[in-house]
Amino acid sequence: MRHLISPLDFTVEELDQLLETASDIEKNPTKYQDACKGKKIATLFYEPSTRTRLSFEAAMINLGGQVLGFSEASSSSASKGESVADTIRIISCYADICAMRHPKEGAALVAANNSSIPVINAGDGGHQHPTQTLADLMTIKSLKGRLDNITIGLCGDLKFGRTVHSLINALLRYDNVKFVLISPNELKVPEYIIENIQKAGAEYEEVNKLEDVIGELDILYMTRVQRERFFNEEDYVRLKDTYILNREKLNLAQPDMPVLHPLPRVDEIATDVDQDPRAAYFDQVQNGKYIRMALIMALLEIPDPLTGRTVL
Repeated sequence: MRHLISPLDFTVEELDQLLETASDIEKNPTKYQDACKGKKIATLFYEPSTRTRLSFEAAMINLGGQVLGFSEASSSSASKGESVADTIRIISCYADICAMRHPKEGAALVAANNSSIPVINAGDGGHQHPTQTLADLMTIKSLKGRLDNITIGLCGDLKFGRTVHSLINALLRYDNVKFVLISPNELKVPEYIIENIQKAGAEYEEVNKLEDVIGELDILYMTRVQRERFFNEEDYVRLKDTYILNREKLNLAQPDMPVLHPLPRVDEIATDVDQDPRAAYFDQVQNGKYIRMALIMALLEIPDPLTGRTVL
């Protein structure tokens, strides 16, 4: 039995196989409509979510399976003080696989260590968000045709942005990826991420102004400043509008530079950018469903309906 707690839990070869399966699901959805018939996923969301929770639920339904779970901690026994370890032991009696989001870093790992079913980390605090990373990788590969030899700019909240941390760690395993880290000093990438980049021998630079570097990017990954990660409201208000991507700034970019965003956005991407063909953030949402379908099949060891081969 395997879990997905970090994007690094899969080898590059396994990631490539997941992406290939997700792409096939996109092209041939009816082929997979009964792949998980009789299976149940538990979605345990201790934090609010729209895309991630509904994406997991839609993924399992589209595979012919069923869904159970809760959408906030207050509607579960966590409100009575039940531990994550006890909760996952209970859920293991009802479901075949579990997707968990929790505000505390490491909660998904605690669940995995106490579970008798596969556990998927759907986001743990400011730490990791591996399934968003899988959706990001699928989107980049579909638009650029590769995951190596790229210059990617990551802009906004790089300190608390778990999607940024996960994506950097995943891309470090591919050749010749340059990272341009765009943020105010208060929201710079954590030192351990910088150490990972240096250890991998990858090229990177840290800058404060998006306009200075947008023209050299192959991909731009925007993020919001996350109110829920701040202890001080004044700091949030001061930093929340630091970076706003509008048509004027986008005009400085290459004509084939996709703009990604894990969503939700607040105002860091102006709505007039949505009509630009480079806006790829809604494609990310769609890809998130396909890659989660492939992931569920992989962790449940469900074979391909036609070939009989398992995903991993």
